[in-house]
Amino acid sequence: MSTAKYPDVSLADEVFDFHALLSPEEKEWAMKARDFAQTEIRPVIEDDFDKKYFRKELIPLIAQQGFLGMHIKGYGCAGASAVSYGLVCLEMEAVDSGWRTFVSVQGSLAMSAISKYGTEEQKNYWLPQMAKGEKLGCFGLTEPHGGSDPANMKTTAVLEGDTWVLNGAKRWIGLATLADLCIVWAMTDEGVRGFIVPTDTPGFVATAIDGKLAMRASIQCDIELTDVRLPADAILPGAQGLSGPFGCLNEARYGIIWGAMGAARACLDAAISRSKEREVFGKAIGSFQITQAKLADMTLEYEKGVLLALHIGRQKDAGTLNLAQISVGKLNSVREALKIAREARTILGGDGITGEFPVMRHMANLEAVRTYEGTDEIHQLVIGRALTRLNAFS
Repeated sequence: MSTAKYPDVSLADEVFDFHALLSPEEKEWAMKARDFAQTEIRPVIEDDFDKKYFRKELIPLIAQQGFLGMHIKGYGCAGASAVSYGLVCLEMEAVDSGWRTFVSVQGSLAMSAISKYGTEEQKNYWLPQMAKGEKLGCFGLTEPHGGSDPANMKTTAVLEGDTWVLNGAKRWIGLATLADLCIVWAMTDEGVRGFIVPTDTPGFVATAIDGKLAMRASIQCDIELTDVRLPADAILPGAQGLSGPFGCLNEARYGIIWGAMGAARACLDAAISRSKEREVFGKAIGSFQITQAKLADMTLEYEKGVLLALHIGRQKDAGTLNLAQISVGKLNSVREALKIAREARTILGGDGITGEFPVMRHMANLEAVRTYEGTDEIHQLVIGRALTRLNAFS
């Protein structure tokens, strides 16, 4: 387990004074998330990562903080602003990407699908329980043959009388072995539709994926669907076509814009602290010009990334956010966070590859974050399409 000391207040944020741009309510959410993450998760995360352990006993505590589905209004959810939700994502990912992913899978994906597209009966039944952490959800979209082309979906749902029959497979589905329900997207005669599938339904089998070198303190799974039979009212009536799952994916991508900057901040803080302690040639390496130049450049990209996240959050709260801006944010945040992590590792020297510091763990996790919810290439094409009005996807 890590014994390294990290500042309770980010050294980068002290220079930046980012919180001066936030409302009192936004600051309150940020501090609540920081206190929780630093107190409950940080002391154990290196050990959990090493042992591939998802500390599910923290879920009720996270629910008590109001973080689950916090951007949803009503149904036992906090109804917080997009910026407040983003700040929570930043603080959770500052300790580990897996915990921001948990909040995202539960709230931005599974709960958002029900909130956006479900009936009142579905919302009233599932959302209050999910906000309390009493029921866990997962989101079944990605398939084994590839995640970047959901239009080529192989999973099918066929209506036989008043019963839907689902067959197919999904891969890299977070929380599936723990979930009580899965939002499964399947191809029907009417195109892609979403279904609420209780995970104890016969024919639904989830298996945790082993051998991961990233996201080791969280759970991702394969799902097999074999003649899974559901009542007619299991369908999400408000979602038809790919706009349904994409509406949820954009919620999750928004959280990543903030979250990746949290991982970057943790790496930057570790590098700043270590630069003042590690000595070579008779003085701290932080006193050398080349080290200060590295720290300055890392801080510059961190500040730019958080300012972009805030701008996108303000747009989201105003209802003016467009898809290209989400892609700009996701592409920039993860790309720059990885650069910051790699540069931070150089300042830490050989110790930077050990669990004494969080940098290699964050770097590995960010490689996974770079792939899910849209690869760099997908987001480049989204931005390119917006710039040229030409579609390069096909």
